[in-house]
Amino acid sequence: MKKYFFVFCLIFVISTSSGINGQETLLVIKKEYLPYPDTTLIFQPEGINEPENLPLVILLHGWSGNYKQWSEIADLQYLSSKYGFVIATPEGFYDSWYVDNTARENYRLETFIVNDLIPLLIEKYKIDKSKIFISGLSMGGHGAITLFLKHPDLFLSAGSTSGILDITAFPGKWGLASALGSYVNHKELWENNSAFFLLDNFREKNKQLIVDCGTEDFAFPVNHKFFHKCKKSGIKITFIARPGKHERTYWAKSLIYHLNFFKNILTGNN
Repeated sequence: MKKYFFVFCLIFVISTSSGINGQETLLVIKKEYLPYPDTTLIFQPEGINEPENLPLVILLHGWSGNYKQWSEIADLQYLSSKYGFVIATPEGFYDSWYVDNTARENYRLETFIVNDLIPLLIEKYKIDKSKIFISGLSMGGHGAITLFLKHPDLFLSAGSTSGILDITAFPGKWGLASALGSYVNHKELWENNSAFFLLDNFREKNKQLIVDCGTEDFAFPVNHKFFHKCKKSGIKITFIARPGKHERTYWAKSLIYHLNFFKNILTGNN
């Protein structure tokens, strides 16, 4: 059964399904600065009678993917219950790069995630706002780290697997010019939205990052470069380099590393 709530320009569609994904919720949000309504899958830990003050993990999908990508890679309901996290997987609109787009109208993803999605999740799912984590794969790895570096007060930690952590190294790829304009004409804008360059002004030295990338992945050089810059800048980072390519089998294993890392931060074991 679906319920529809209409409030001015904002539309929420909440539906739940039973069976294998008994705790799975579908959240649809329409905003005037999105190209079409965002769809976010929500997975809540099972077996909690009065859930409150729960930690949240936001997982961002990769280029050309959608909000279902992470749920097709791993059993998110099982992982939500195992680790005690609410897990949310929003829509990244194919090639948004999770930035406020200057080249296309109605693609303000940073504004949406920070100002709309996260406050709604905190309220609706009784999230402890001091225990919010974000991670992602490929384009989503870029999005997770850049959002963390821009808004460190919002996130306790962040992660990236196979992330494009320096977008300036790939100026002609994956719709980046559609998100930020051409690199030649908008170099400063690109650097202001590249995780590698955002490290220059990051001052939250007590917060930790986890970054991993397969050694056979085309993104490995920028990940390795990002890691060394973190070390040089005194930023706490766990960097995992293991055999693997830019593919789902690699990301399924990486997700476990990231959830363990986030859980250890909550328990004080990191």
